[in-house]
Amino acid sequence: MIRREDALKYHSGGRKGKIEVTVTKPCITQLDLGLAYTPGVAEPCREICKDINKVYDFTAKGNLVAVVSNCTAVLGLGNIGPEAGKPVMEGKVVLFKRFADIDAFDIELATQDPDEVIRAVKLLEPTFGGINLEDIKAPECFYIEEKLIELLDIPVFHDDQHGTAIISGAALLNALELQGKKIEDVRLVISGAGAAGIACANLYISLGVKKENLYLVDSKGLVYKGRKEGMNPYKNRLANGSGPATLADVMKEADVFVGVSVGGLVTKEMVRSMADKPIVFAMANPEPEISYTDAISVRNDLIMATGSSDYPNQVNNVLGFPFIFRGALDVQARTINKEMKVAAVKALAALAHEDVPDSVIKAYGRQRIHFGNEYIVPKPFDSRILTWEALAVARAAVESGVARKKITDWDAYRDHLEDKLGKSREIMRFIINKAKAAKKRLVFPEGEEVQILRATQILLDENIVQPVLIGDRENILKCAEMYELDVRGAAIVDAKNFGKMDEYAEELHRLRRRKGMTFSMCYRKLHQDANTLGVMMVKKGDADAMLSGVNYYYPEVIRTALQILEVDKERKVIAGLYMMVLKNETIFFADTAVNITPTAETLAEIAILSADEVEKFNVRPRVAMLSFSNFGSVRHPLTEKVAQAVRIVKMRRPDIEIDGEMQVDPALDKNLIKRVYGFSDLHDRANVLIFPSLEAGNIAYKLVSHLGGAEAIGPILIGLEKSVHVLQRHSDVDTIVRMSAVAAVDTE
Repeated sequence: MIRREDALKYHSGGRKGKIEVTVTKPCITQLDLGLAYTPGVAEPCREICKDINKVYDFTAKGNLVAVVSNCTAVLGLGNIGPEAGKPVMEGKVVLFKRFADIDAFDIELATQDPDEVIRAVKLLEPTFGGINLEDIKAPECFYIEEKLIELLDIPVFHDDQHGTAIISGAALLNALELQGKKIEDVRLVISGAGAAGIACANLYISLGVKKENLYLVDSKGLVYKGRKEGMNPYKNRLANGSGPATLADVMKEADVFVGVSVGGLVTKEMVRSMADKPIVFAMANPEPEISYTDAISVRNDLIMATGSSDYPNQVNNVLGFPFIFRGALDVQARTINKEMKVAAVKALAALAHEDVPDSVIKAYGRQRIHFGNEYIVPKPFDSRILTWEALAVARAAVESGVARKKITDWDAYRDHLEDKLGKSREIMRFIINKAKAAKKRLVFPEGEEVQILRATQILLDENIVQPVLIGDRENILKCAEMYELDVRGAAIVDAKNFGKMDEYAEELHRLRRRKGMTFSMCYRKLHQDANTLGVMMVKKGDADAMLSGVNYYYPEVIRTALQILEVDKERKVIAGLYMMVLKNETIFFADTAVNITPTAETLAEIAILSADEVEKFNVRPRVAMLSFSNFGSVRHPLTEKVAQAVRIVKMRRPDIEIDGEMQVDPALDKNLIKRVYGFSDLHDRANVLIFPSLEAGNIAYKLVSHLGGAEAIGPILIGLEKSVHVLQRHSDVDTIVRMSAVAAVDTE
């Protein structure tokens, strides 16, 4: 559930909105400035004057899309105006960048005159490599797209029409295959005759559905030949039947129902009246035409898709437009034609037949995903979509003659696509989904803090963990009410009336009696110190993990944990590990929080602990032991200590890919290490960096965070018998949520 306060904070916090412009070339020195602007900029200008197509060589045009809307049909909101629609268009820009590394600008036009929209976009043609039309009401959207395709020499694509059509088209091909039906034989009903409905109808006909077998229904009923009310040229082309009919009438004995209209239109009886082995795509948002549970309750032979991620077979437009534009831009296509759309459909349909990689299965927290009734289109975060769909679209553009740039080496192009986007976010997504599957109980000693309560709401909404809040029950509920939070799904432990306090005090006394603590002192500490109570809950098995530190200094929480929990018997070391999330990769840093001047033995244990922890996150560790020397280039006790640690690890854990001592340069430059240090046991760029001292590790992670723009997730406390983790003071809600998932996964 998305709450109003969180949505507003997301868009308004920090730098306003969701996008910014970044510079891709250095602009530091006077020479840089001269090259970027005057006089150096004159040279590419002259080249473009000689050959206008050189604009793709010397500017960003070839990777730049305009997201254009007059915001007359914003999903779920209607005609809200260009200013109110801007957050939606910015969101579209984010998706272009996130999924296909396409730069995009949102352009909201203050007009409802379709000819003014056409003129404005036509004038923008020199700037952009493609135009994505968005949230323009029907029937104007059809006219605008048709005219722009006719006038412009760059791709124009109205996603509200073709996105839904393409994704549902792929789902349709696979559903028909599973149901054993031929596309040319099926009777198909579409509810909704707006942009998406008409585009779906036209594309399905291109895929093989016979026009005489397709029935389009709008708010007035069947779109039939000779109907006068509520018609337009686009509906007229699809009119079928000779007289009025209701949706219920035309659904009788239908093989396929496709809903792109409004929620609640379809009853159980209507689904029951369909032909054997029916296909139901109820894609209205936020409420489908019929709910998944209602539909499957009356037919056990159907295949169903919706627009929701809560149920199998989500028809999500993000499976289409980023990758379609990626392919079109890469060959400098003049348009996105029927051949390219059909290629996208067939690529998505084919990908769903492929064996699903473990990384995708694990990311979605399921035991197995395979082609079948509950998997007819790929998952949105399947990274393979980029290479399959973009390549298919690009190839179709070349083969149909609309590409300016010809690609001949398609294997090289596939490699290029695979390098386009880093996979750093996949790690966090894997962790969150693994936490969801684990359903662990996570105790928060700072249960009365607003940030913890806001995070608790998200953790409950997303079902990431089962939160346990320590604090005064009345205060927690009062604070939640004040901030409009619903935390009723969380357990609340109030020390005043916690039933296990005597039992906990006895156990704490057993652990600390030889450290000067009497039973009464233990009892009092459990009442007064929420961290002690939280760690004891983990110790006694009443919680699986603990997360604290919003208002505590790091040593305070660690000290409490060490007084109650044992260090791993094999390792006898604890350490702090940070997950540094960069644009294109995630690198782990250790030790950043605990061991000030570790011995060689301690460094070796930190490396082993870190490698084992990283494997929990579905990452194969490649460990570099850092120093100021490269494999003996500098002889010094400090470098020898690191070299000795490497020898210890290789002896104890030969399965770990590790080497050192080495400087950061070869650790992070695989070409350098191959060229100069070909003997190294590191076969690729390191993703786990072990620092020789706390000073070095702490400074490094903060520098990379503040100057390198990395998101630092941690510290992840490793080496304890139980999962206890420490937040940085004043952590924001997002960090708390991510660390909660980490804490849950760490229990495995």
